[in-house]
Amino acid sequence: MDDRIQGTFISEKISKVRWKPESGFESYHFVTGSWDNEDLNRVTLWSCPGEGIDEKDDPCMVCEKPITGDVTELKFVQNDQFLVSTSSSSVELIKIVGVGDAASTVLKPIVSWDKLHPFKTGELGACTGFATFLTDVATIGENGSIVSLNLEKRQPIRIIESADSCSLRCVLYLRHSEILTGNLRGQMKKWDLRVADDKPHMTFMLSGDQVSLSATCIAQHPTQQHTLLVGGEDGSITVWDLRQTSYAVPLAAHSGLVSEMIFHADRPEHLFSTSSSGEAWHWDTSSVSRSVRPNQNTPWTGFDPLQNENPWLNTDAVKHRLNVVSLMPTLHKGINSVDVNKDKAVVGCDNEAVYIITDVLNSRM
Repeated sequence: MDDRIQGTFISEKISKVRWKPESGFESYHFVTGSWDNEDLNRVTLWSCPGEGIDEKDDPCMVCEKPITGDVTELKFVQNDQFLVSTSSSSVELIKIVGVGDAASTVLKPIVSWDKLHPFKTGELGACTGFATFLTDVATIGENGSIVSLNLEKRQPIRIIESADSCSLRCVLYLRHSEILTGNLRGQMKKWDLRVADDKPHMTFMLSGDQVSLSATCIAQHPTQQHTLLVGGEDGSITVWDLRQTSYAVPLAAHSGLVSEMIFHADRPEHLFSTSSSGEAWHWDTSSVSRSVRPNQNTPWTGFDPLQNENPWLNTDAVKHRLNVVSLMPTLHKGINSVDVNKDKAVVGCDNEAVYIITDVLNSRM
């Protein structure tokens, strides 16, 4: 395996993995969430080798917290606080206390919202995911409902019980009070949470057709926020321009379900995706931009000022000129999650291992 890749066996399947934000500095801590454990699952804080330490050393477990149900989503809302959702229909806010002293560091629960997505029979449906915007949180459920939360309030702000007739699979805040959801049938719905009517503002199909496979994840371009990438159950990625909902470019991508996509926060010309087929890919649009950028020394922001065009919205470029390489060799088990911090990626898999990959912006496999 490439010497930039450090794999660590951790004895549980990982559904989500996130770097801990470090106020502009490179992070040496990350959090994992597990699924499919026989007993309780866990969220676990890990520490990576730092500067001056052998970077080939495995990451060390700092502390952990048991979780009821599978972890379905995990996101940091502050440098030391993160939200975790579960298949047991709950969302919990957890704070990392004492991270400067590993011996006394703990994951402290702050508040929990339970029984968020019940079916009409009373059975609890999984909270399949959530999105955040400042202190607002929008959760989605297996029962097709949307629940609006606020980190400063103990009770839900709003519940749309019949938002969809089937399971919701992914959600994204487009702007404050406006969200986009994707369901099991590949139907995308745009919601304005300020409107009292429990109906979507807009509805369209993931593929542009009336029949589509499940939408599994959404990524929004960091600087061109009308540009969305939606992953599908069949491994495809569809590029959408929200300014004109008739514009959709489907890309043949992974050979299995697209489990997660994330743009690099500081270098949006780089996208990373993972799949149930055991693939982790790095998509690079910088080669497209260099041919038209007037000043080669100007940092690329994911937007072409000369052509007034995002490379993802250039049909020829996105289908034929993107540079796509593997971050790591294809695994025999699904890769569920990826997160990137500066030039490092962390990947969580169903083979009960996590992988730290360095120099990811220069992938060469």
